[in-house]
Amino acid sequence: MKLTILYFAWLRERIGQPRETLETGATTVADLVEELRAREERYALAFSDLRAVRVALDQELADFDAPLDGVREVAFFPPMTGG
Repeated sequence: MKLTILYFAWLRERIGQPRETLETGATTVADLVEELRAREERYALAFSDLRAVRVALDQELADFDAPLDGVREVAFFPPMTGG
């Protein structure tokens, strides 16, 4: 399946780009993260501590065990804080 992947804040800085489109065989967000980690060191670094990463699927907050079936956009970002 083809997905648009968005990276925000320090994830974007570590990966070096705000978005990319990729073809994946991942069935869950966790599978996608493992594919990304295996690509290059910059991805491995960005996803080294998933406690500091949140994910949204088609602009809806999701968990890492969420299925990717039918999803078009995956966004990764740090936890949000108020202030």
